[in-house]
Amino acid sequence: MTTIKPYLRLSGLEPLIIRPETNFVNVGERTNVTGSKKFARLILNNQYEEALSVARQQVENGAQILDVNMDDALLDGVQAMTTFINLVQSEPDIAKIPIMVDSSKFEIIMAGLKCIQGRCIVNSISMKEGEAKFIEQAHICKAFGAAVIVMAFDEKGQADTLERKVEISERAYKILTEQVGFEPQDIIFDINVFAIATGLEEHNNYGVDFIEATRIIKQKYPLVKISGGVSNLSFSFRGNEHVREAMHSVFLYHAIKAGMDMGIVNAGQLVVYDEIEPTLRDLCEDVILNRNNDNNEATEKLIAFAETVKAKGKVVEKDETWRQASVEERLKHSLVNGITEYIDADTEEARLKYPKPLDVIEGPLMDGMNFVGDLFGAGKMFLPQVVKSARVMKKSVAVLTPYIEQEKEERKQAHLAAGTINEEGAGAAKILLATVKGDVHDIGKNIVGVVLGCNGYDIIDLGVMVPTDKILDAAIKHNVDIIGLSGLITPSLDEMVHIAKEMKRRGMRQPLLIGGATTSRMHTAVKIAPEYDNGVIHVLDASRSVTVAGSLLNADNKRVLLNQITEEYTKLKHGFDNKKSAKNYLTYADALKKKVVIDWDNYQPIVPSFTGTKVFADFDLNELRDFVDWKPFFIAWEMHGNFPAILTDDIVGKEATKLYQDANALLDKIIAEKWLTAKGVIGFWPAASSDDSVVVKSETSEIKLEFLRQQIQKAADQPNLSLADFIKPSMVDSRQSTDYIGAFAVTIDGIEPHIKAFEASLDDYNKIMLQALADRLAEAFAECLHLKTRKQYWGYATEEHLSNEELIHEKYLGIRPAPGYPACPDHTEKYKLFDLLQVTENVGITLTESLAMYPASSVCGWYISHPQSQYFGVGKLQKDQVEDYAKRKGMSSEEIEKWLRQNME
Repeated sequence: MTTIKPYLRLSGLEPLIIRPETNFVNVGERTNVTGSKKFARLILNNQYEEALSVARQQVENGAQILDVNMDDALLDGVQAMTTFINLVQSEPDIAKIPIMVDSSKFEIIMAGLKCIQGRCIVNSISMKEGEAKFIEQAHICKAFGAAVIVMAFDEKGQADTLERKVEISERAYKILTEQVGFEPQDIIFDINVFAIATGLEEHNNYGVDFIEATRIIKQKYPLVKISGGVSNLSFSFRGNEHVREAMHSVFLYHAIKAGMDMGIVNAGQLVVYDEIEPTLRDLCEDVILNRNNDNNEATEKLIAFAETVKAKGKVVEKDETWRQASVEERLKHSLVNGITEYIDADTEEARLKYPKPLDVIEGPLMDGMNFVGDLFGAGKMFLPQVVKSARVMKKSVAVLTPYIEQEKEERKQAHLAAGTINEEGAGAAKILLATVKGDVHDIGKNIVGVVLGCNGYDIIDLGVMVPTDKILDAAIKHNVDIIGLSGLITPSLDEMVHIAKEMKRRGMRQPLLIGGATTSRMHTAVKIAPEYDNGVIHVLDASRSVTVAGSLLNADNKRVLLNQITEEYTKLKHGFDNKKSAKNYLTYADALKKKVVIDWDNYQPIVPSFTGTKVFADFDLNELRDFVDWKPFFIAWEMHGNFPAILTDDIVGKEATKLYQDANALLDKIIAEKWLTAKGVIGFWPAASSDDSVVVKSETSEIKLEFLRQQIQKAADQPNLSLADFIKPSMVDSRQSTDYIGAFAVTIDGIEPHIKAFEASLDDYNKIMLQALADRLAEAFAECLHLKTRKQYWGYATEEHLSNEELIHEKYLGIRPAPGYPACPDHTEKYKLFDLLQVTENVGITLTESLAMYPASSVCGWYISHPQSQYFGVGKLQKDQVEDYAKRKGMSSEEIEKWLRQNME
C-alpha cells in the first residue's frame, strides 16, 4: 500500500507538488493592481485581454504560482476578479500554473474561489478581527479545497518582532489544525517582510527577525510553508532597482537557508547571488543581517553607495570638495543643505577646537543658522529646507549637550565649595507655544516652533488641547517672553478670547501671538485684541513669526510695533462695526420664504444600495494615494501654487520637487510598513425636510437635523440657501417617494508611535511630513468614499467619469458638507452624525469638548445627492435666527451663541 506523503499539492492545469527537495517557489507579483501600474491601468480601462499578457510574461519569467489581486477603489473587485480569472482559465499557457487569489476583502477572495478550476492558495486570512472571523474564513477556504496563507496579524496588530511572529504562528497553527481540520502542509505563514535601512534603529533587525522566525517555525512545524512579500524589504530604495535587486537576492539567500519556501517576487528581476558585485553584496549582508550597524553605520554606508548608483553599471561621483574646508564652513554647509551624514564628527571636532562646548553653539552653529535665516527671509530658501536645517542643528546640539551639562555641574560644585552664588546668564529668549483647549491640530504650530528655534529662541511647546490655566501657569513658571496660541477649529477662536481676558485679569505682560487656519487679522482686531492691553498680534505664517518675535524682544522696536498694531487694529474694528450696521439683512421669516425652488413633483430620489452603516476597518492606503490633493500639502509647508505646476515654478520649483519626492518616499514607507490604518464608516437613511430641519429615520430612532439658512439680503432671483432645501419635503405628492441623506466619518490612525520616533531622533522634518501626509490621506479617504458612494453605494451618478483634478474642483453631482464648515457651521450637529454612524464604536474617532475630532487626521460630513445641491456659506446671522435655531434645537440662546459666535453680528 502506497502512503501519500504530506506535501503541499497545488494545481492549475498541471500539478505543482512542493516536496522537501523543491527549490524556492516564485510567486509572480505583477498581476496585482496595487503592485503593477501597467496591470492596474489595463484592468481599470477594461483591457482584460491585454492584461493577460502580463500574466503570460510572469509565467515565461519563471513564476510557478500567479498572484492575482484586484483591490482598487475604482474597481468593482468582485467583478474584476471574476472576469480576469475566467479569462486566465481559458489560456492553457497561463492556466497551467496554480493561482494565488489575493485580496484584503473576503468577498473578492470568494469570487476568485468560485472560478478557479485547480487547487489554489488564498492570500490571506488572519486573526486581526478575532478568532471567530478567522475560523469562519478558514472553514470556507477548506470547503473550496484551497491552501491558505496566514498573515502574522492578530487583534494587537502586525507581528514586527521575532517573538510576535512565532507567537501568532503558533496560535494560528493550533486553531487551524485542531479546530478547523487543516492539514499542516496546507498552511503557509506570511510572517511579514518589513522595510529595513530606513534610518530608524527599531527597523534594523526586521530582516534578522524574519529569518530567525522562519528557522524557529520550521523547526516546530516542519510541514508548514513560509512565504513573504520580498519587495517590501527594499522600499527605502524605491527607484534604485540595482540596489533593490541585490537586496532581494541576498535576503532570499539567507531566508531560504532558514526555511523560507516561497515568496511574492518579480520573477524576472532576481540577480544571481554570486553575481552581485562584492562591495554591494557585503553592504546588503551588513544591513539585512544587522551587522556592523551600530548607530546605523551599515545603513548609512548602503545609502551612500546607493546614491552613487544611477543605473546598473553607471556611477556618478558625489561632490565632496566641501569636506576640505574648515570645520566652521563644514558645519555651515551641513546646516544650509540639511546634511546629517557628517554632523557628529564635525561637531566633535569643533568641540575640541573651542574653549567651551557652548561656544560651538553660540559660534559656528548660530552663524550657520543665522545664514539660513537670512536665506529664508530673502526667499532663497524655503520652509522644507529650513526644517531640514533644524534637524541638523538639533543633532549637533545633542552631541554637545552632555558636555554642557557636565560643565554646569562642575561650575555648580565649584561655587558650592567656594560659598559663592553662580549668576547664570539670562539665556535665549523663551517663547511658549500651545494649541488651545479642545483643539488637536498642531502642524502649523510645530512649523512655527522649528522656525523660531532655528533663530535661537528657546521654545516651550505644551502640545495640543492645553487648558488656559496650564498655558498661563507655564508662562509664569518659565518666565517666558512671548506666548503663542494656535487653533484650527472655530471654537478655538473663543478660547483665545478667554485666554486674553485671563491674561489681563492676572496682570500679565507678555505679548500674545495668534495663529492658525481659522484665525484672521480681522478677528484678532475685533474680538481678541480689545481684551488684552499688552500686545495681541495675528501672525499669518511661520516666516512672519521670526520678524515679529525679533521686534517684540527689542524694547524700542516693541514700542513701535505695538503702537502700529494698536492703531491698525483700532481702524479694523471701527470699520467692521460700521460695516456691520450698514449691511442689509432679512428677518429669518423672510429668509425662509426665499428657499431654493426645486421641482419635487418630478423628482424621483435614487435609492441607496443599502440603508444603515458600512464599516471600513482597514482601507488600502494604496487606493487612497491616487486621490491625494497635493496643493494643501504644499500650502502646509508655506509653498503656494497649483499642483503640479508648482514643481516647475521658476522660484520654488526645485525645492517643491524635492519636497514632493521626500513625501512620496515617506508615503511608500508608510504603505509598505503599514504605519497607518485608514478607518471609515458610511451610512444612508430615509430622510425628509421641513423648512430648515431634516428628519432622519434610522433603524432604531428618528433624529432631527437642524441646518442654518443665509439671512443676508440678496438679489430678487437669488435664494437664501439652507442644506435642508436639497432634501425632499415630507409631504410633496401622493406617491410619497422617500428621499435619503448619507453621512461619513474617516480617520487615519496609528501616527503617534512614529511621531514619537521622529521626535526621539530629533527629526522635525519627517515629523511634520508625516502629519501633513496623514491629513492628506484622510481627505483622500473622504474623496475616495464619496466617489464610491456616488457610483456604487448610493449609485446616483453611476456613469460618472472624472479625473482627480476634476474631483478636487468638485465637478461631481451632490455634495459632502461637514459640520463646522460654512454651509453648516454649527459644530454641535456632529453629535448627531456620530450617533447615526456610531463613529466612536466603529472607527475610534472621539470628540473633544470643543468638538474637534481626535485623531486629528479625521474628516466627517453629510452626503446629499440632489443635482441642484451646492456648497455655500451661511454667513453672518441675526439675533432672531439664533433664537429660532436655539428653540428648534432645544438649547438656550447662550449655548447656541457659544458655537455660532463667529457667524453672528
